[in-house]
Amino acid sequence: MTWTKLLDSKDVQRHTTSKREVDAFRDLIARDLGDAAIAGLSADRRFATAYNAALQAMNMAIACAGYRVTARIGHHRISLESARLALGAAARDDADYFEMCRRKRNAIDYTHSHVATETEAKEILEKANAFYELVEKWIAKNHATLKK
Repeated sequence: MTWTKLLDSKDVQRHTTSKREVDAFRDLIARDLGDAAIAGLSADRRFATAYNAALQAMNMAIACAGYRVTARIGHHRISLESARLALGAAARDDADYFEMCRRKRNAIDYTHSHVATETEAKEILEKANAFYELVEKWIAKNHATLKK
């Protein structure tokens, strides 16, 4: 996938972000990472909330790279593809992991309960935290005016 193909298919559009927008992403990510760590929630809800934190980190990176996902159908998949483009090889393994999680999150939110295990909920929270750190380091290195 390339930015040109994503632009041509109208799955993304060019976008100029701002520090304010990036900080709003940070607030969403912090909320979701915090909520996903609440022990009293079901494994499903913690899993889905941690996944959302990772998705918002992807969208933050995409915005810093100068794009916004506009796809209505499959927008999570497009965010994953776009994050790979924005972050490069450093995010390849993370994107593959979150692609597997995307399917599970879809089942959790739309069709089934008791999908995620406690182990999976803990793992995705750890991965989402690490991915967010990776995105922040990438922003600091490549988009210094947008760093924390």
